[in-house]
Amino acid sequence: MTSSPAFQDIDVETLAQVLATADPEVQLVDVREPQELELAAIAGFENLPLSQFAEWGDTIHSRLAADRETIVLCHHGMRSAQMCQWLLSQGFTAVKNVTGGIDVYSVRVDPAVPRY
Repeated sequence: MTSSPAFQDIDVETLAQVLATADPEVQLVDVREPQELELAAIAGFENLPLSQFAEWGDTIHSRLAADRETIVLCHHGMRSAQMCQWLLSQGFTAVKNVTGGIDVYSVRVDPAVPRY
């Protein structure tokens, strides 16, 4: 019996280390709503709002490379976990979910990022 692939959880400190390296091979995806990005955002993330899945779902393979590290962020980590599961179902192999989302990032890494 084979288990389905699982995504990894990473903490906000690990995310900060990844952002500090500015590795162009790492894909950064924020699944929050555009109005949430207006309140708080981290530079470098591509916005693919989960609620607009119908608009971008069919184009995921032209937007992102399935074999590259893909880090997914949301407000608290629930929507990004859903996105990670879906990406795995689409053949993505190195998917990571930011535990606690941008809210914990603001508390533990960068207080300049507003909480909401």
